[in-house]
Amino acid sequence: MTDFDSGTQATVLLMFTVLVTLTLLMCVMAGPDRDDLTNFYTGYLSLTPFKNGLAIAGDYISAATVLSTTGIIALTGYDGYVLAVSTALSLVLLMFLLAEPLRNAGSFTMGDVLARNMPGRAVRVAACVVTLSATLPFLIVQLSGAGSLLTFILDLPHVAGARTACVIIVGSLMIIYAALGGMRGTALVQMIKIIILLATSSVVAALVLNRFDWSPGNLLRAAQHGSGAGPAFLQQGLQLGTSAAERLDFIGFQITVVLGVACLPHITMRLYSAKDAPAVRRSMSWAVGTVTTFCLLVIIMGTGAAALVGSRYITAADPHGRTSVLMLSQVLGGAPGSAGTTLLYSAVAGMVFITLLSSVAGMTLAAASSLAHDLFAHAARRGRAEPRTEMTVAMWTSVAVGTLAIGLATLVQGWNVGVLTTLALCIGASAVAPALTYSLFWRGFTRTGLLATLYGGTACALVVMVFSQAVSGTPSAVFPDADFDLFPMQSTGLVSVPFGYLAGWLGSRLDHRRRAAESLENRRLYEESEARLLAAAE
Repeated sequence: MTDFDSGTQATVLLMFTVLVTLTLLMCVMAGPDRDDLTNFYTGYLSLTPFKNGLAIAGDYISAATVLSTTGIIALTGYDGYVLAVSTALSLVLLMFLLAEPLRNAGSFTMGDVLARNMPGRAVRVAACVVTLSATLPFLIVQLSGAGSLLTFILDLPHVAGARTACVIIVGSLMIIYAALGGMRGTALVQMIKIIILLATSSVVAALVLNRFDWSPGNLLRAAQHGSGAGPAFLQQGLQLGTSAAERLDFIGFQITVVLGVACLPHITMRLYSAKDAPAVRRSMSWAVGTVTTFCLLVIIMGTGAAALVGSRYITAADPHGRTSVLMLSQVLGGAPGSAGTTLLYSAVAGMVFITLLSSVAGMTLAAASSLAHDLFAHAARRGRAEPRTEMTVAMWTSVAVGTLAIGLATLVQGWNVGVLTTLALCIGASAVAPALTYSLFWRGFTRTGLLATLYGGTACALVVMVFSQAVSGTPSAVFPDADFDLFPMQSTGLVSVPFGYLAGWLGSRLDHRRRAAESLENRRLYEESEARLLAAAE
């Protein structure tokens, strides 16, 4: 419980009301016409590189980045620092390796990129399945976390009914944003979010540094003491351990973050809203600068939470540290009930609220777009769906995806759903990343190789995760009392990422031998578009 007076709670509620009203109004005003597919999927390609860069950064920085990463830093120190740096590096990888080819190859969804040289229903269906597999776990985590966090922020009783109500409210708003706003509407919400996020985080970070006379050394020493870990706070091992297997698990998790976050469908979908290759380059420059700045602020805030709040109080409120930034704002604001505390806590609470809303809206839009465009328009109707029909389907699939996510999020309350975040990242790194890199850069990639990568990488990540220590066998697992952890790690990256790449290579090599004519046709299609794809040549 926050133990704040009614004035503080009234201020927080007022902040939430203003944010919801403003963002809903902008979504409705920017929303597309009922038969305007281009506007719904890409926002007419009308965003400037600066605005699109802010929107990409807004989609990229999820509530997990804001809350979980801050908590991991506060509780584990060095391991959290590496996670924050890996998060920024992932976007740098997307910028230099995939951004321009994806923009040149894609139109609306990841299915458009993959079906460019290998058209067919099977490719579209596989792209849709993998998109849902990567976005639904993230949606469940965000909505489930929204229930616990909003009960903490609003000082509501920690009972299932209150959490469920918060999940339904946030989920209903995300459905409205995705269905009515489309790409342009959600982009505006993301821009509002990233501006609020940077402004509020900068104030909190400045207040933290000011407490320690702007000395990073003093801050780190206080964090070591507050964490209770001493010098181990600045050494690898607090999160996963220090044995050989645990160090390998740590390395595998960082590889998964670097490859997986950059390739998640709701991130790559933003690239299609840039009007050309120069625009996407400038957009990514703004996005990388914004995300890198925020990751530095997260490091300061997480370290400040360890120093000023202490790990004992952080874990008492939430074992995973997701409320650490909120508790930090209470300490920095001054005396309980003071004007400074009220304003700072309300600002941070508003930052968390808008982050939750915008994150789930972007993921819902990505899933709905894939269902409507890849599955309905191209797979079911063989590309003959009318724009108005596809638009209607996209809106209703937003409702369906949102409703499903709300239902699942209410069922898993009380579980350690952080494993779903790891699963989504593993699918992105093991299935989406190999499929995109092979499709964009390898002439010999075939349809069989593509399907093997998408389905094989996803299945491998899912199966290995089920039998990992993240699901059973450890106190922090989803089922701590069960014991079927055949895989002695918490991340599947060391196994599933190589498996995804190997499946694509092996499937393509076998396909070349069995169907030489079709393989030659795939190669010819790739070579015809290679110059435009990789160099944006006319």
